[in-house]
Amino acid sequence: MSHIVWLLMPLLLILPMTVVQAEGIQIKSFSLVATDKGYEMGFDSEIMLNATLEQALEKGIVLYFVTKFSLIDSRWYWLNDEVARSKYRVGLRYYALTRQYHLNTPLLSHSYNSLREALQALGQLRAYPVDVKSELKWDADYFASLRIWLDLTRMPKPFQVEALGSNQWNLSSEKLEWRMKLPAPEQPFYLKVQ
Repeated sequence: MSHIVWLLMPLLLILPMTVVQAEGIQIKSFSLVATDKGYEMGFDSEIMLNATLEQALEKGIVLYFVTKFSLIDSRWYWLNDEVARSKYRVGLRYYALTRQYHLNTPLLSHSYNSLREALQALGQLRAYPVDVKSELKWDADYFASLRIWLDLTRMPKPFQVEALGSNQWNLSSEKLEWRMKLPAPEQPFYLKVQ
């Protein structure tokens, strides 16, 4: 029996090992809706923390996540102009005393019994206002972008220094970019990410 183990050992070392990376931010969809008050955005994403970020959370460190949406008017004769934007910041905290995860957003605060529930709520947003900075044109083609990331600048200084030397603290979605026209009130814009 031991001879078989010794014969199989080199084969196990040669076979490629697959490791599942269950961390990161993946944007699943985005929507932009015209309302009587302006425009509102929404998105669905999946956020998974690595072990380092989970440990920081359990030690009482607040993790701040930022979502930024921009509409850019691209002009060939002048610099690009950001005509609309929305920046949304959420704090995720763990309270050891109550064993609950707490999300603090500009719109509301809510507690969750598990990290999975808190991350699911963190990854969704509905009807968040978009700040229009310049006059928008219905027939214009705009460049749009969306990105979600962990904001290290809001963390305590010792963790910011530690984050400089480690990719364990870098948590960000890929920056999504696309061309679009403004949605009509009766026909919202919807982007599904593959």
